[in-house]
Parts: sequence; structure tokens; C-alpha cells
Amino acid sequence: MSLRYSAGVLLFRRTAGLEVLLGHLGGPLWAKKDAAAWSIPKGEYEPDEEKPRDAARREFTEELGLPVPDGDWIPLGDVEYGSGRGKKRLTVWAVEADLDPTEIVPGTFEMEWPPRSGRLAEFPEIDRAAWLDLEAAEEKLGKGQRPYLQRLHDHLSATETAEATD
Repeated sequence: MSLRYSAGVLLFRRTAGLEVLLGHLGGPLWAKKDAAAWSIPKGEYEPDEEKPRDAARREFTEELGLPVPDGDWIPLGDVEYGSGRGKKRLTVWAVEADLDPTEIVPGTFEMEWPPRSGRLAEFPEIDRAAWLDLEAAEEKLGKGQRPYLQRLHDHLSATETAEATD
């Protein structure tokens, strides 16, 4: 069993409530799915070749076609998920910023499609992005990424409490 490493950036904004920016996974395997078919912009890296934060920045840009907006990087830590061959350690940072989802120009990937056809087709890494409140994000994210929503909420609550007591 080998562990794969991935890093990402979770953008958030404060409107009437708290919202996070997620991307719907692209390609034909995800086209008709919604629940657990959304993701934090992230991607894999080799830990002996790249630092997680550098990978998170690179992957955000590759997936969304835009740089990570300026802002403080809040570490949300690591989560391991998956099983067997597919076990992954994901490291995520949160950045408070606004970004217009209509400006996203997603990166692409190739895969054989239709299966066993011998033809390669190109698909967007994400086919759309949206700002979602935490409740909606909980339903749309895959199980392994959901802990980051609570970690973000807890961090912001602790920060607000500390600021209120100053």
C-alpha cells in the first residue's frame, strides 16, 4: 500500500454566512453526479520534490486557471482517506478571498473514452465551480474532504472569540 500526497486551497468568503468555493469534478464519470462529486481545488505532488504549500498553489492554478487570490494562508492540517492502493494524505490551507466562478478556465486531462475504445478524449478537471454554504458543501464534498469544513468553522469561531475578548 503506497500513500499518495495531495495539497489544496479552500477559498472562503463571509457573506450573510460562510461560503466556500468548490469545483465539480469534470469528465464523463462525474457528469451526472452531484453528491460527493465536488472537491476542494487540489492535486497530487511528490513530497521529496515539492513542498505541500507550493503544490497547493500550483494545483489551484492548474485546476481553476487562476492564481490563488491574495490573503493569509490558514493551515487546516492533514486528512488521510481512501483505502488500500488509493490511500491519500491531503493537506489544505484556507484563504479568505472572493473569486468569480465564471472567470475560471479549468485545466484539462486526457482519458480513454469511451472505455476500451482506444481513443483519448480531453475533459476539464472541473466542469464548474460554485460558492456553497457549509451545509451544502458538506453534502457535495467527498467524505474524505469534509473534515476541512469543520476545521475552517472552528478556526474562524476561535478567531472571532479571541478578537471579541481583546
